[in-house]
Amino acid sequence: MTIAKIIWITGASSGLGEALSLRWAAPGTQLILSGRNSSQLEIVAGKCRELGAEAFIRAFDLTLAEELTEAVAAVTSQFPRLDILVNNGGISQRSLLIDTPPEVSRRIMEVDFWGHAELTRQILPFMIKNGGGNIVVISSLTGLFGFPQRSAYAAAKHALHGYFETLRLEHYRDNMHVTMICPGMIRTNISLHALTATGSAHGVMDVGQDKGVTASYCANKIFHAVRRNRKEVIIGKKDVIMPYLKRFFPWLFYKIAQRIDPFGDY
Repeated sequence: MTIAKIIWITGASSGLGEALSLRWAAPGTQLILSGRNSSQLEIVAGKCRELGAEAFIRAFDLTLAEELTEAVAAVTSQFPRLDILVNNGGISQRSLLIDTPPEVSRRIMEVDFWGHAELTRQILPFMIKNGGGNIVVISSLTGLFGFPQRSAYAAAKHALHGYFETLRLEHYRDNMHVTMICPGMIRTNISLHALTATGSAHGVMDVGQDKGVTASYCANKIFHAVRRNRKEVIIGKKDVIMPYLKRFFPWLFYKIAQRIDPFGDY
């Protein structure tokens, strides 16, 4: 008999987070949906309940330490265990390195790296005490190589790989599994909300964004990767060739990368 899963998903109010919530939604499954927009989370929760899952809302800001700690305390007191934590919440960037002030870079690092690192660190003892589980980390192709107009975003995604690779090595005896997800272009609104050098939203959809994979396609790939305890998964279309080119044909990678429109979302 399959034991129903208890799954906590951050950034669950839209885009890939919403798609992941719906993909895992099934009778017997308990979903904890987090993000900053409570009303939007309630809409997603309603869709999950229609699919038979129990869905609970825990709205909080990843960058606010007190709210994060309160969210962990609520989850650990309300649920007997946590099987899967999906670190998905994040924000992208559309600004040149030379133009981006430190406060904007720090904001991106706080959301895309530190929030996930601290949430995981705080929930980890609870997961280990109750038999272990899976940590799913939504990185990016930009977590595997640098990219124009993504300096802080790429730095945050690279940091995720170092941090969670270490977690995997330190806690494999505790039955903790880590799956790093590296998507290319996905048809979401991520570029609209990306930060510019002024700290304001980019407000423009990237050229080619509509040619990326759908959020539901990406969510399905992630769902099966977690079931198989995959360590790292690259998801996309023709853009997925880039990390392989960088590894095996670096001269060709740089030749191509220097010609790529930096407003494509990687």
